[in-house]
Amino acid sequence: MTIEFDDFEKVDIRVGTIVYAQPLAGARKPAYALRIDFGPEIGERASSAQLTGRYAPEELIGTQICAVINFAPKRIAGFLSEVLVLGANDFDGNVILARPQYPVPNGTRLY
Repeated sequence: MTIEFDDFEKVDIRVGTIVYAQPLAGARKPAYALRIDFGPEIGERASSAQLTGRYAPEELIGTQICAVINFAPKRIAGFLSEVLVLGANDFDGNVILARPQYPVPNGTRLY
């Protein structure tokens, strides 16, 4: 299936820095509750992400990631997830974060 460029432009993917990461209590699958700083224009947003297979909470702090910021919020185990953190599964099924290779300003839009 192909999409038009206008369709792609509707998905708002931005870079943010993780400022908080803790295990998400009550989640069916192991996950972290994250707070991500997307810069002064967007601010901080929350996300639930299943990153426990490859990342410890303390190593996530300060990490820049890519996330879709314009999905409708979703409640997960009583936690309101406001953005979708992007990643891909490795050969063992663990999520590997999609992130910039070099630092960029928080809030930078991907294109």
